[in-house]
Amino acid sequence: MVQFANETVAQTRAARLVILDRDGVINADSDQFIKSPDEWRAIPGSLEAIARLNHAGYRIAVCTNQSGIGRGLFDMATLNAIHDKMHRQLAQVGGRIDAIFFCPHTGDAQCECRKPKTSMLSEAGRRFGADLTQVPCIGDSLRDLEAAQSVGAQPMLVLTGKGEKTLRIGNFPAHTVIFPDLAFAASALLARD
Repeated sequence: MVQFANETVAQTRAARLVILDRDGVINADSDQFIKSPDEWRAIPGSLEAIARLNHAGYRIAVCTNQSGIGRGLFDMATLNAIHDKMHRQLAQVGGRIDAIFFCPHTGDAQCECRKPKTSMLSEAGRRFGADLTQVPCIGDSLRDLEAAQSVGAQPMLVLTGKGEKTLRIGNFPAHTVIFPDLAFAASALLARD
């Protein structure tokens, strides 16, 4: 499923794209899920990092597993309200997310969209007209990194959210780049431009 902030995104020519996971990368994560707008809290510096990437010409797509819907913990109206809060707070710092792709299914559903499967990432590439080869794909969990590797994107691990645990467990793609948080990752991307 996808939510576009701006329908013209679908018609854009090939764009510089960054794909982000949501929980643990943009906002604080919770083992009990983010189930309401009140529970959604931006990680310090993450919104400003997205704004800096926007201003440098990057399109931002969020690809996020949201199995709380499939588990009955929250509904689509609540997910939309959470995303509205995220969009509003981003706008306050001059940033935007161009599209949000989400999987509402539980792991038992055996769907093709739940990371580490790749359908969300592939759809983001298709919608933005972007070849995913080496597109930065920033996440905090092994499934984010595996999905990135599977489509030829550049896996980037942030140590926020579940990132520290992912780092300790290891066994992630060998060419994964590691950053303390999204702000550091954005700075590295901007420095290479």
